[in-house]
Amino acid sequence: MLIRAIRLADMLTAIRDAHIVTQDKFRRVIRGDVLIDGERIVSVGTRYNGSADVEIDASGDIVIPGLVNTHTHVAMSVMKGVADDLKFSDFLDKVFKVDSERTDDDISTGTKLGCLEMIRSGTTTFTDLYYSEDVIAKATEEAGIRGILCWCVLDEEYTTQKGNPLENCRRFCNSHKKMRKSRPGVGLQGVYVCSEDTCKGAKQLSDELKVPLHLHLSETRKEVNDHKKRTGQRPAEWLSNINVLSERTIAAHSAWVTMNEVRSMGKAKMSIASCPVSNMKLATGGVAPIPEFMSNGVNVSLGTDGSTTNNSLDMFAEMKILGLLQKSSRWDPTVTNAQTLLDIATINGAKAIGMEKEIGSLEPGKYADIVILNGKSPDLRPLSEENIISNIVYSASSGNVKTVLCQGDIVMKDRKITTLNERKVLDASEDAYRYLCNRK
Repeated sequence: MLIRAIRLADMLTAIRDAHIVTQDKFRRVIRGDVLIDGERIVSVGTRYNGSADVEIDASGDIVIPGLVNTHTHVAMSVMKGVADDLKFSDFLDKVFKVDSERTDDDISTGTKLGCLEMIRSGTTTFTDLYYSEDVIAKATEEAGIRGILCWCVLDEEYTTQKGNPLENCRRFCNSHKKMRKSRPGVGLQGVYVCSEDTCKGAKQLSDELKVPLHLHLSETRKEVNDHKKRTGQRPAEWLSNINVLSERTIAAHSAWVTMNEVRSMGKAKMSIASCPVSNMKLATGGVAPIPEFMSNGVNVSLGTDGSTTNNSLDMFAEMKILGLLQKSSRWDPTVTNAQTLLDIATINGAKAIGMEKEIGSLEPGKYADIVILNGKSPDLRPLSEENIISNIVYSASSGNVKTVLCQGDIVMKDRKITTLNERKVLDASEDAYRYLCNRK
């Protein structure tokens, strides 16, 4: 509990003698120290000969930027296994039923459980799409990582929220705009429950408050076909034509899109959050056209989705699987190479949420969102400047994560969580799971 009890605003932290994967514009990999003054990085690579208030020996270890998960539903972490191995329609019925019975207590517990999992797997920032983001915000702040918390907006006739979802979102954004780490955002459930007025209202609120607009988009073929029957247009095409897409838009999934839609999305300078594991587990078909997105100006980032559709919030696994799926489906081992995949999980994720000047790479002036991997682990050896990126992407796992900092705060040190009472959260998650599963 040492670091959480001490604010590091006036303290120096030195990470010593590491292999540093900077992810700067030159993608430099260097050996040396990382010096942190309070929340921000002061120097990268330069040997610091002075003493620091907090000394971290990382000799032989690998230092990378904190990973950025751009699509999840963190509070659903207590719902693992409640709807596995079901057809998509049955899956939705089961999840919606369980979800409608949720309480603030189990939402808080689910958030803390998800944050524990993300810390242990090197994620320091996540983008969430859910209701009750005020409860999620409090739990996320306790965990010590950063949430981009997008309140779910949909038509009133489809929601279980009390009051108008768009107004609920506005209130949340205004009341939580001064959080230390986390930031509010606007969420859209998807075109299947959001009218034109709702979509335009969400976009207007995003523009007014200058916050991200996060939505599910073209996740399934049925979603696309139903929308085309109703409007005569595919979802991304329709959203483009009603001017909802912009550089603040983050569209999760985006697996069922045409090249015309890809070009429209690129013209809007928007981002996608690809969720390959979720799409494969639900067997919704379609493979997001990652190379085409990138070549047409769409910023590609990576999300795990929630724990009912993935069962894991591990970005190392997600990063590797994204690459393997692209290679396998195209019969081309050269697409989405290791450096591209690491970019997608770090600096691209930062860009998606509008924070590329603050996180996503290890550079002086940026927030100290840092993950230290155990460089002495057999799965990361042999280790050299030539293979280090490939080792991180294709060999590393959550088990390699030793120490995690978010905005200068050490939230895990040598595999020990410093912010939450881990055993208490785990015990509470069992109670929450039983409560939700036993509801009739």
